[in-house]
Amino acid sequence: MADAVKNQVGSFPPGKKITIVFVIGGPGSGKGTQCSKIVKQFGFTHLSAGELLREEAKSDTEQGTMIKNLMQEGKLVPSELIVNLLLKAMLQSGNDKFLVDGFPRNEENRQAYESIIKIEPEFVIFIDCPKEEMERRVLNRNQGRDDDNIDTIRRRFEVFQESTLPVVRYYEKTGKLRRVDGVKSADAVFEDVKAIFFQLNTQANQGSSVSRAQSSPLKLFLDLFCGKQSNHEELLPQAFGIDFGHNSKWMPSDFVIRLL
Repeated sequence: MADAVKNQVGSFPPGKKITIVFVIGGPGSGKGTQCSKIVKQFGFTHLSAGELLREEAKSDTEQGTMIKNLMQEGKLVPSELIVNLLLKAMLQSGNDKFLVDGFPRNEENRQAYESIIKIEPEFVIFIDCPKEEMERRVLNRNQGRDDDNIDTIRRRFEVFQESTLPVVRYYEKTGKLRRVDGVKSADAVFEDVKAIFFQLNTQANQGSSVSRAQSSPLKLFLDLFCGKQSNHEELLPQAFGIDFGHNSKWMPSDFVIRLL
């Protein structure tokens, strides 16, 4: 069935840059709060695997009925199905930047994601928070959720430690993990999170500038003479392979002489 769903979903256009960030943390770590702040500040589309499953379970489709039955029986929904729901939501959003909350929950999720979507996350934010603090937060919040009771919460902690922490360790080994201290206030945590995303934006801008310099040096030259891009003073010599040394005060006429 997963293959049938996959064929219906589609894929991203070849060559299109897609940015995906995973946000992982235990129950009560503050994932939802931080995701809301990231969306407002950086324009990502926020996707939650759990929410997508719950929404699909409400539908009258064969797939929705199957998901509903599995969830009522306390059984796991196949990872391939979860990943295809994520992919479908991504394609329908029209965006190219995605924040995936609470995913992957286990190694099977991660492997299915790599097999189907095949786009490495730019990084994985892990909101690190002690069990005692998360338990206190979940018990104090008032969201009307049936699973906000002490026995269910502790079982969710056990599942997180058994299934999700191995995923955290995997991304730590690959260098993708960005760990933030979840004990701080929500605003203080977001300051740490913002620094991670600002670094991503800086790297993207630098890569874009170098790419322009490599692909169209003549355009850089014309833009500089027309006064359109001041940063071309750094990129233009690089594009034509000319070294002015430490002289940052060179003039366009100097460039023409060296070029000839």
